[in-house]
Amino acid sequence: MIWQRSFIVLFILSLASFHAKAASLLILGDSLSAGYNMKAEESWPTILPSLLSTVDRPITVVNGSVSGDTTGNGLAKLPSLLDSHHPDYVLIELGANDGLRGFQPNIVKNNLLQLIRMSEDSGAKVMLMQIRIPPNYGKRYAKMFEAIYPEVAEETTTPLIPFFLEDVITKSEWMMDDGLHPKAEAQPFIAESVANALRPYL
Repeated sequence: MIWQRSFIVLFILSLASFHAKAASLLILGDSLSAGYNMKAEESWPTILPSLLSTVDRPITVVNGSVSGDTTGNGLAKLPSLLDSHHPDYVLIELGANDGLRGFQPNIVKNNLLQLIRMSEDSGAKVMLMQIRIPPNYGKRYAKMFEAIYPEVAEETTTPLIPFFLEDVITKSEWMMDDGLHPKAEAQPFIAESVANALRPYL
């Protein structure tokens, strides 16, 4: 009987240990992460958990991405997302819509800084994705916009994740007719690319 009770206790402790190691990742993004014009189950954030989870550490992904969102929209909704989900990690993929609308770089930078600080204050570890906009929006502005992300990453010591669209946009068969959004066919590749970039920080 004693050994049976000991076995039960050890089994319960092992289950508790397993659940304690589970982690959650919140993705705060725009249409590039929201599964624009496709089924939700086809989007890369839905594929991501199977690539990141291990036997002793499952990863759940909360996709807080909404098509059309700017960094300002992200600031407005982040507090409720943090309160509701208490994520261990936050991946910020925002800024493309700011750039396409010609927002001043200092506004975008300040918003990103606030998003990172807000996430860190909640206890989450943050990763920031580099965002770039097409040069036809003005080479000077595009260059200034691109520089925002390494500056923010350095100032906050936040890991900077490569922009996945750069490896997708060169394949016309993977892009929608608008030239801005990847198709469903590109989502597994994107998920693998993002997973590879995130693993060192999880």
